[in-house]
Amino acid sequence: MSRDIVGILEDPKITKICAPMVRYSKLQFRALVRRYDCEICFTPMILADSFVQSSKARDNEFTTNSEDGPLIVQFAANKPQDFVQAAEMVAPYSNGVDLNCGCPQRWAMKEGYGANLLSKPQLIKDLIYQVRNRIPNPFTVSVKIRILKDIKKVVQLCQTIENAGASFITVHARTPEMRNEPIDLESLKILRDSVKIPMIANGGVKSLEDAELLYQESRCNGVMAAGGILTNPALFSGHSNTPLSCVQDWLDITSSMSTNFLTFHHHLVFMLEKVLPKKEKKVFNVLQDKDSVLTFLEDYYGLRPKETNSSCEKIDFVFQSAANKRCSKSETLNNDGLSNLFLENLFVS
Repeated sequence: MSRDIVGILEDPKITKICAPMVRYSKLQFRALVRRYDCEICFTPMILADSFVQSSKARDNEFTTNSEDGPLIVQFAANKPQDFVQAAEMVAPYSNGVDLNCGCPQRWAMKEGYGANLLSKPQLIKDLIYQVRNRIPNPFTVSVKIRILKDIKKVVQLCQTIENAGASFITVHARTPEMRNEPIDLESLKILRDSVKIPMIANGGVKSLEDAELLYQESRCNGVMAAGGILTNPALFSGHSNTPLSCVQDWLDITSSMSTNFLTFHHHLVFMLEKVLPKKEKKVFNVLQDKDSVLTFLEDYYGLRPKETNSSCEKIDFVFQSAANKRCSKSETLNNDGLSNLFLENLFVS
């Protein structure tokens, strides 16, 4: 597959994209959805200042391999120097960087990240411009935004983003105050018509039919899924619910890549939400270790991981500040507080 993001978006057909999701759109999950017609994947949002300053942050937050593309690395940044340095660090291992201007969470707003930037168009312009001047095409620099009640301000913002040299814009067609309400399709259409660069539509996609309808109605170049693809990683290939082949793929992927238990289990909880009967789901959702999960899946579905020669065979690269190492012995995924998260609070923009 081509790694030219703009070229993919300009193809006259729907481009299917996996959203940046806090803690969840990591390498293992990206590997899974790519098997089911997902064409472009985003990393979770990464704090650019921490990424630049801390080798531990780099080791924890960014893991990739040779099959992990096309890939966009999303950063939260409010200082051009941080965004530029972070972009330069990941540029050899990705196809673009994205500036998060949509996260509505209180901590992000308080720190001047995410949706807080929607009121600072000149800062957004500078952040984009600085990266664009340092890293040449086809590496992309993009922005993910939410809409505002004052549509004129968002139109002006999109035009500012375009004029700064952005490669494309992703629009989550809800305001920062909205959660699971229907998206504002009319505002999305207005924004699509306000710029010439590619635009990705985000919000409310729970099935391939939803994606195709949003693509047709919005006239955007691509459609991004978040909660829908977390619940059904095979969404873009037309499955109405997670097929067992997808569960098998997840077992195989996580047996060949180091994956902490909470990440391994929570993805399965989401994937089986609409598949397992209620009684069995109550049992499965509270299992406490990997062996019990594997035993459950083998007893109930006859599924078990395929044997591999090495626990590291699919990891070609782990980003580390001191050196590039194959298959880091350290855990590369966070496991902080997943059990307290609700689906509606997972997403960063």
